[in-house]
Amino acid sequence: MKKIVLTFGIIGGITITVLMFATMPLWHENMDFKTGEILGYISMVVALSTVFFGIKSFRDNQLDGSISFGKSFQVGILITLTASLIYVAGWMIYSHLINPEFMDRYYTFSIQQLRESGKPAAEIESQIKGMEDFKEMYQNPLIQIGITFLEIFPVGLLITLLSSLILMKKKVKVNHG
Repeated sequence: MKKIVLTFGIIGGITITVLMFATMPLWHENMDFKTGEILGYISMVVALSTVFFGIKSFRDNQLDGSISFGKSFQVGILITLTASLIYVAGWMIYSHLINPEFMDRYYTFSIQQLRESGKPAAEIESQIKGMEDFKEMYQNPLIQIGITFLEIFPVGLLITLLSSLILMKKKVKVNHG
């Protein structure tokens, strides 16, 4: 199981990280953050498809074609954790070494969106204060790691649950009577 988890987790993690780095030049051109967020989650689903294929490979190659929901969930969640940790490492490299002004740009974009929203001034100011607090908090690397992990992990958890349900197979007992 360890080899399958590492193989499919590393493939998923590298895939999402490569997709992240490949799309980042678009952010410097003219892509807004909403489009980037959608593109990011699509990339996560594509990369985390390795969860499905990892569970299937484990079931078919090591368990003679049968697997319980619990065992498939275990394999899938470990693949998800592996891919998620690689994604977090990639994001930390990107946000600290390649684009350290990312949070400032995101903050400016968000403020602009708020000001154009047509919401009451008091509500806008309250949300801006919350964003300022978040921006300050995000400077802490441990907080940034946690937030980044929480971007991808729920996607992997959902894919793990669905894959486990789809791939679950019980051994068929043959009665020779």
